Amino acid sequence: MTPRDILHKWLIYALGLVPIWMLDAFILNRYPVWGVAPTLLPLAVTAVAVLEGANGGGGFGLGVALFWVMCYPTGDSWLILLLTLTGMAIGGISQYALSKSYPSFLLCSVCTLILLDAPKILHRFLFRSVALPDMLHLATRECLLSLLWSPVVYLIFRLVYRKVGGSKLA
Repeated sequence: MTPRDILHKWLIYALGLVPIWMLDAFILNRYPVWGVAPTLLPLAVTAVAVLEGANGGGGFGLGVALFWVMCYPTGDSWLILLLTLTGMAIGGISQYALSKSYPSFLLCSVCTLILLDAPKILHRFLFRSVALPDMLHLATRECLLSLLWSPVVYLIFRLVYRKVGGSKLA
């Protein structure tokens, strides 16, 4: 691929992120279910990592994490490193051990959501005296609600992958 083709490819992936972000930031957080709102940006990183492999997953994870930290003023700058490494790891695993399919994406999405919730749970448990069962219950509801939206996220990035992705389609 030429540098222009690579730039075009990742621009299309970034445009694929726009509807996911709009759902996440402007619609779904206004209508919480079970007292939580879904988190869709990590699912987007997971979808690209499963479809594009370790390099694509890590690069897209870095881009999404920087975008996330700039758009959501929560002070979670540790997400930059965590989402980049998660994208690389899931991309590597899916590149060599899993297929580019929805079940693989769903399995990897569960792992991603657990990896992102674990530091938050640990921090609140250790430093804010929040009961661990309450935190686990909240994280479980958030993960399940996020996974309900996983077909939408996967479909968007699967369509992008078919348009501009690698030469092998699964």
